[in-house]
Amino acid sequence: MTLGFCAMATVSVNAYTPQETIEMISRAGVKKGNMPPHKVFLSAVSAGCLLSFAAASSLSTNTAPWYQDNAPGLIRMIGALIFPYGLVMIVLTGADLCTGTFMYTTVSVLHGRLPVGKMLLHWFLCFWGNLAGSLFVVALIFGYSGVFDKDPYHAEVIAFATKKQVTPTFHQIFLRGIGCNWLVCLACFFGMQGRDLASKIIGIWWPIFAFVSLGLDHVVANMFFIPMGIWQNTPNLSVGLYIWKGIIPAGLGNIVGGALFCGGYYWFMYILAEPAIAVDGAYYDKIEGVGSRDEESGSNEKFASSRGAVTESDMPTIGG
Repeated sequence: MTLGFCAMATVSVNAYTPQETIEMISRAGVKKGNMPPHKVFLSAVSAGCLLSFAAASSLSTNTAPWYQDNAPGLIRMIGALIFPYGLVMIVLTGADLCTGTFMYTTVSVLHGRLPVGKMLLHWFLCFWGNLAGSLFVVALIFGYSGVFDKDPYHAEVIAFATKKQVTPTFHQIFLRGIGCNWLVCLACFFGMQGRDLASKIIGIWWPIFAFVSLGLDHVVANMFFIPMGIWQNTPNLSVGLYIWKGIIPAGLGNIVGGALFCGGYYWFMYILAEPAIAVDGAYYDKIEGVGSRDEESGSNEKFASSRGAVTESDMPTIGG
């Protein structure tokens, strides 16, 4: 009993503080924004592919006709428990979602560490890379292979695409996009905050579960759901409708949710007009290779450090 009590007494939450976490997000945004364009694009292609696998799993789980008729909320919740493995794979492999970079690079720009042009280039490359990866999986992995060609899977793809794209209005998808990426970027925040693998996975899982269980709109997840619906000949669904009433409102909503409600808010709370933040004893200006980059970016931040210089490899590397 004594040994058990002592073991329980030593349990602690080993995580970075919110201040340290938003500082790491700012540093990660700098690293992302300065990646070579071809690497950004390939990283985004990988993220689009990985998230598409999770979207396909969610569709397969939702293929339960009795539950769809009698307990639609329950089956959506079960599907939502499955979907987060997509973002887990993305974050842990360091791949790039445009929805995540809306937070990371925005914080870096607000912090004066990254030029706006580099931020917008990263958004552009991530968006098109995510789309390329998603369409690759739609066509070659699930389209030509016929995974969703037979009922009840075929019927579920059509019903899901109709509910996601055909039925809602432009402003409804925009507002759902705000809520969605607010939660997705919180998942990235929690993934950065955890120090060990289990903490990162748990932190990522629940905000993603929340957005899926609530039926919110993620522009990259929809890059699988809607093209898969078009592939399966969903009535009244076309590429033009998807662009106008899918990509545009969901993308704009995701930008607001990630850049303003998450990134901008935590920058305002923990970075603006606050003292410099050290992470594991290291201040930003003491990371080798960062000083010259800041000068090129027009940053005037100069922090003091109580520790010797560390290398640029100590900059956080995390996907999302």
